[in-house]
Amino acid sequence: MAKTESDSTKREQRKAGKWALTIFLVTILVSGTISFLSNEIMSRTGIAAAFVILLIIVVIGILFDIVGVAVTSADEKPFHSMASRRVPGARESILLLRNAEKVSSICNDVVGDICGVVSGAASATIAARVLSHMTFSLPQLVTLAMSALVAGLTVGGKAVGKTIAIGSCTEIVYLVGRILSAFGRCKAGLHRKKR
Repeated sequence: MAKTESDSTKREQRKAGKWALTIFLVTILVSGTISFLSNEIMSRTGIAAAFVILLIIVVIGILFDIVGVAVTSADEKPFHSMASRRVPGARESILLLRNAEKVSSICNDVVGDICGVVSGAASATIAARVLSHMTFSLPQLVTLAMSALVAGLTVGGKAVGKTIAIGSCTEIVYLVGRILSAFGRCKAGLHRKKR
């Protein structure tokens, strides 16, 4: 009996280690890609377009935070009856809920934190570009204002998002399930066309 518990514990530890390593590698890959793309795009656009890109990055972080909170708050029961009626997205919603810990980790920690880091870097880039076009007696104020604006938008947006996510968790999980279902159907259709 003790041996099976020990084996089970070792398997769980190996799983947790693999998951941590996977998240680590995915974070590096996604963070590097997003940072590179946002820097490339921002260097080729005007200040107004750079602000829009910055806002998009902040909004993506907020939306993924909403999904992460919704998945940890929603109940699986409503999706079982939907799955029995073969409602598109119901099976995917159940999968999301059964893997809530991993989904939340990806949405809140990986994507959310990456968006936070990238938006901070983007705000510094915008501040530098503003300073290169204008002269200010206190250039630190521009950098400080940009950082404060991004922090305020991110924290305020996530606070509102969490309230929405908890209040409408079933609808949010179902919406994500439907998106995943539609993506799966598109992917299956592309495979059939290739054959």
